[in-house]
Amino acid sequence: MKRFFSLFVAALVVAPLLALAQGKYQYTELNPSQPVDTDGKKIEVVEFFWYGCPHCYNLEPALENWVKKLPPDVQFRPIPAVFNQQWAHDAAIFYAFDALGVLPRVHRAFFDAIHRDHLRTDDKAAMSEWLKKNNIDPNKFFETMNSFGVQSKVQRAKKLSVDYKIDGTPAMAVQGRYTVSAEQGRSHEGMLDTVSYLIDLVRKGK
Repeated sequence: MKRFFSLFVAALVVAPLLALAQGKYQYTELNPSQPVDTDGKKIEVVEFFWYGCPHCYNLEPALENWVKKLPPDVQFRPIPAVFNQQWAHDAAIFYAFDALGVLPRVHRAFFDAIHRDHLRTDDKAAMSEWLKKNNIDPNKFFETMNSFGVQSKVQRAKKLSVDYKIDGTPAMAVQGRYTVSAEQGRSHEGMLDTVSYLIDLVRKGK
Protein backbone atom coordinates (compact mmCIF):
# COMPACT_ATOMS: atom_id res chain seq x y z
CA MET A 1 0.00 0.00 0.00
CA LYS A 2 2.86 2.35 0.88
CA ARG A 3 4.49 1.62 -2.49
CA PHE A 4 1.22 2.37 -4.30
CA PHE A 5 0.87 5.63 -2.38
CA SER A 6 4.46 6.63 -3.27
CA LEU A 7 3.84 5.92 -6.96
CA PHE A 8 0.59 7.87 -6.81
CA VAL A 9 2.32 10.90 -5.25
CA ALA A 10 5.13 10.68 -7.84
CA ALA A 11 2.57 10.64 -10.62
CA LEU A 12 0.90 13.73 -9.17
CA VAL A 13 4.24 15.53 -9.20
CA VAL A 14 5.47 14.36 -12.61
CA ALA A 15 2.23 14.76 -14.60
CA PRO A 16 2.04 18.55 -14.24
CA LEU A 17 5.73 18.83 -15.15
CA LEU A 18 5.17 16.78 -18.31
CA ALA A 19 2.15 18.86 -19.21
CA LEU A 20 4.17 22.05 -18.66
CA ALA A 21 6.99 20.76 -20.90
CA GLN A 22 4.56 19.73 -23.63
CA GLY A 23 2.96 23.18 -23.46
CA LYS A 24 6.32 24.93 -23.72
CA TYR A 25 7.66 22.86 -26.61
CA GLN A 26 5.84 22.58 -29.91
CA TYR A 27 6.77 19.78 -32.30
CA THR A 28 5.25 17.15 -34.59
CA GLU A 29 5.36 13.41 -33.97
CA LEU A 30 5.90 11.52 -37.23
CA ASN A 31 3.61 8.64 -38.12
CA PRO A 32 5.14 6.46 -39.34
CA SER A 33 8.55 7.19 -37.86
CA GLN A 34 11.50 7.20 -40.27
CA PRO A 35 14.61 4.99 -40.25
CA VAL A 36 17.81 6.64 -39.04
CA ASP A 37 21.43 6.36 -40.21
CA THR A 38 22.88 5.59 -36.78
CA ASP A 39 23.81 2.22 -35.33
CA GLY A 40 21.17 2.42 -32.62
CA LYS A 41 23.67 3.63 -30.03
CA LYS A 42 23.36 7.26 -31.02
CA ILE A 43 20.40 9.61 -31.29
CA GLU A 44 20.16 11.14 -34.75
CA VAL A 45 19.43 14.83 -35.21
CA VAL A 46 18.85 16.13 -38.73
CA GLU A 47 18.63 19.68 -40.03
CA PHE A 48 16.75 20.23 -43.30
CA PHE A 49 18.05 23.41 -44.91
CA TRP A 50 18.48 25.27 -48.20
CA TYR A 51 21.49 27.40 -49.04
CA GLY A 52 19.18 30.06 -50.44
CA CYS A 53 17.03 30.26 -47.28
CA PRO A 54 17.69 33.46 -45.26
CA HIS A 55 16.24 31.86 -42.11
CA CYS A 56 18.68 28.93 -42.44
CA TYR A 57 21.51 31.43 -42.88
CA ASN A 58 20.47 33.34 -39.76
CA LEU A 59 20.16 30.09 -37.78
CA GLU A 60 23.65 28.88 -38.77
CA PRO A 61 25.74 30.70 -36.09
CA ALA A 62 23.53 29.46 -33.24
CA LEU A 63 23.35 26.00 -34.79
CA GLU A 64 27.15 25.76 -35.08
CA ASN A 65 27.59 26.56 -31.38
CA TRP A 66 24.81 24.17 -30.39
CA VAL A 67 26.27 21.29 -32.41
CA LYS A 68 29.68 21.77 -30.75
CA LYS A 69 28.07 21.14 -27.35
CA LEU A 70 26.13 18.01 -28.29
CA PRO A 71 26.78 15.02 -26.01
CA PRO A 72 28.63 11.96 -27.38
CA ASP A 73 25.42 9.94 -27.80
CA VAL A 74 24.00 12.39 -30.36
CA GLN A 75 24.87 12.43 -34.07
CA PHE A 76 24.05 15.51 -36.15
CA ARG A 77 23.79 15.68 -39.93
CA PRO A 78 22.48 18.35 -42.30
CA ILE A 79 20.27 17.36 -45.22
CA PRO A 80 19.50 19.80 -48.06
CA ALA A 81 15.74 19.92 -48.52
CA VAL A 82 14.60 19.47 -52.13
CA PHE A 83 11.29 20.90 -53.34
CA ASN A 84 12.10 21.96 -56.90
CA GLN A 85 14.90 22.12 -59.48
CA GLN A 86 16.65 25.12 -57.90
CA TRP A 87 16.74 23.39 -54.53
CA ALA A 88 17.96 20.17 -56.20
CA HIS A 89 20.74 22.17 -57.89
CA ASP A 90 21.86 23.62 -54.57
CA ALA A 91 21.59 20.20 -52.90
CA ALA A 92 23.99 18.87 -55.53
CA ILE A 93 26.42 21.65 -54.60
CA PHE A 94 26.26 20.57 -50.95
CA TYR A 95 26.90 16.91 -51.80
CA ALA A 96 29.72 17.85 -54.19
CA PHE A 97 31.41 19.78 -51.38
CA ASP A 98 30.98 16.71 -49.20
CA ALA A 99 32.35 14.31 -51.84
CA LEU A 100 35.41 16.50 -52.36
CA GLY A 101 36.07 16.65 -48.61
CA VAL A 102 35.76 20.44 -48.38
CA LEU A 103 32.32 20.74 -46.77
CA PRO A 104 33.49 21.64 -43.22
CA ARG A 105 35.73 24.35 -44.66
CA VAL A 106 33.31 25.99 -47.10
CA HIS A 107 29.77 25.35 -45.78
CA ARG A 108 29.51 28.59 -43.79
CA ALA A 109 31.55 30.54 -46.37
CA PHE A 110 29.14 29.47 -49.12
CA PHE A 111 26.19 30.70 -47.06
CA ASP A 112 28.02 34.03 -46.70
CA ALA A 113 28.71 34.20 -50.43
CA ILE A 114 25.00 33.81 -51.22
CA HIS A 115 23.43 36.04 -48.56
CA ARG A 116 26.16 38.62 -48.00
CA ASP A 117 27.84 38.78 -51.40
CA HIS A 118 24.78 37.88 -53.54
CA LEU A 119 26.37 34.93 -55.33
CA ARG A 120 23.94 33.25 -57.72
CA THR A 121 24.40 29.49 -57.54
CA ASP A 122 23.01 29.01 -61.07
CA ASP A 123 25.62 31.38 -62.56
CA LYS A 124 28.38 29.00 -63.61
CA ALA A 125 30.94 31.74 -64.25
CA ALA A 126 30.35 33.32 -60.84
CA MET A 127 30.43 29.90 -59.20
CA SER A 128 33.71 29.07 -60.94
CA GLU A 129 35.27 32.30 -59.70
CA TRP A 130 34.13 31.61 -56.14
CA LEU A 131 35.42 28.02 -56.28
CA LYS A 132 38.86 29.21 -57.46
CA LYS A 133 39.02 31.74 -54.62
CA ASN A 134 38.34 28.88 -52.22
CA ASN A 135 40.99 26.58 -53.73
CA ILE A 136 38.52 24.23 -55.42
CA ASP A 137 39.06 23.15 -59.02
CA PRO A 138 35.90 24.23 -60.90
CA ASN A 139 36.17 21.46 -63.51
CA LYS A 140 36.53 18.79 -60.87
CA PHE A 141 33.74 20.34 -58.84
CA PHE A 142 31.17 20.43 -61.66
CA GLU A 143 32.14 16.91 -62.72
CA THR A 144 31.54 15.73 -59.16
CA MET A 145 28.31 17.70 -58.90
CA ASN A 146 26.89 15.90 -61.96
CA SER A 147 28.18 12.47 -60.95
CA PHE A 148 25.89 9.52 -60.34
CA GLY A 149 26.87 9.38 -56.67
CA VAL A 150 25.97 13.00 -55.98
CA GLN A 151 22.76 12.91 -58.02
CA SER A 152 21.69 9.75 -56.18
CA LYS A 153 22.11 11.59 -52.87
CA VAL A 154 20.05 14.49 -54.21
CA GLN A 155 17.23 12.10 -55.06
CA ARG A 156 17.42 10.57 -51.59
CA ALA A 157 17.30 14.05 -50.03
CA LYS A 158 14.20 14.77 -52.12
CA LYS A 159 12.55 11.57 -50.82
CA LEU A 160 13.50 12.36 -47.23
CA SER A 161 12.00 15.85 -47.57
CA VAL A 162 8.70 14.17 -48.50
CA ASP A 163 8.92 11.32 -45.98
CA TYR A 164 9.62 13.73 -43.11
CA LYS A 165 6.72 15.93 -44.30
CA ILE A 166 8.98 18.99 -44.50
CA ASP A 167 7.15 22.04 -45.86
CA GLY A 168 9.74 24.73 -45.20
CA THR A 169 13.22 25.43 -43.92
CA PRO A 170 14.88 25.39 -41.54
CA ALA A 171 13.36 22.28 -39.98
CA MET A 172 14.89 19.73 -37.64
CA ALA A 173 14.16 16.09 -36.87
CA VAL A 174 15.08 13.85 -33.94
CA GLN A 175 15.55 10.09 -34.25
CA GLY A 176 13.13 9.88 -37.17
CA ARG A 177 10.26 10.41 -34.71
CA TYR A 178 9.83 14.13 -34.21
CA THR A 179 10.15 17.27 -36.34
CA VAL A 180 10.40 20.91 -35.33
CA SER A 181 9.65 23.73 -37.77
CA ALA A 182 10.84 27.31 -37.46
CA GLU A 183 7.27 28.34 -36.64
CA GLN A 184 7.03 25.77 -33.85
CA GLY A 185 10.37 26.84 -32.41
CA ARG A 186 9.32 30.52 -32.53
CA SER A 187 12.99 31.61 -32.46
CA HIS A 188 16.43 30.16 -33.20
CA GLU A 189 17.02 29.49 -29.52
CA GLY A 190 13.51 28.11 -29.08
CA MET A 191 13.95 25.72 -31.99
CA LEU A 192 17.23 24.37 -30.62
CA ASP A 193 15.81 24.16 -27.08
CA THR A 194 12.92 22.09 -28.42
CA VAL A 195 15.33 19.75 -30.20
CA SER A 196 17.34 19.39 -26.97
CA TYR A 197 14.12 18.52 -25.13
CA LEU A 198 13.29 15.88 -27.77
CA ILE A 199 16.79 14.40 -27.51
CA ASP A 200 16.22 13.94 -23.76
CA LEU A 201 12.79 12.46 -24.48
CA VAL A 202 14.31 9.86 -26.84
CA ARG A 203 17.16 9.15 -24.44
CA LYS A 204 14.75 8.46 -21.55
CA GLY A 205 12.70 6.18 -23.78
CA LYS A 206 15.68 3.98 -24.68
